[in-house]
Amino acid sequence: MLRRLSLLVPLLTLAASGSAVAQSRPEAGKVRVRITTSDGAFVLALDARHAPKTTARFLQYVDDGRLDGTRFYRAARSRLRPRIGFIQGGIGTDARRILPPPDAHEPTNRTGIRHLDGTISMARRTVNDPAGGNFFVTVGPAPQFDARPGYSGYPAFGRVVEGMATVRRILAEPSGGGSEAMKGQMILHPVRILRAQRIDGTPRPTGAPKTWQLLQRR
Repeated sequence: MLRRLSLLVPLLTLAASGSAVAQSRPEAGKVRVRITTSDGAFVLALDARHAPKTTARFLQYVDDGRLDGTRFYRAARSRLRPRIGFIQGGIGTDARRILPPPDAHEPTNRTGIRHLDGTISMARRTVNDPAGGNFFVTVGPAPQFDARPGYSGYPAFGRVVEGMATVRRILAEPSGGGSEAMKGQMILHPVRILRAQRIDGTPRPTGAPKTWQLLQRR
């Protein structure tokens, strides 16, 4: 009996370790990125299969370290349902961190990636500025950002797979100030993005100058 138990324990250990390895593997066509903030961390699964250009550009910001030291600066809450909305972060207006936009805008009606709960999408000012280093994460469904006839929408390219509690915590941060579409939505004490790091694959830095680091070294 004791011998059978001694054999069973290693088998259970192997099964558990195999399960852990399986859970650590990404879905096919997905690349995971961990965003660590001063309010906690969350993990994204970027859809490189359906939104390859937007995903590739976001990963360039990640691999270059261009998002490290930036902030979540906007918490846009629904007036009727304040627990839903979206948070926005990234390089803001720091031109030293920006990379050229991707070749083309990838709308939701082409990629099939809708703005649902926990979707990550790139912020943009115009259709020709689809990935300028700022992004947002939805809390609750946000179909108003999906493409439709006469409106190109925003390029969704992944979703949160771990840590939605952190996203909700950032959404609940006190806000105010701002103007026009952002009126009342600027986080009073912006949440720092300490690090953005890919979990899957090998980092591929662009080699572009990192001029924002010059002031940090002084």
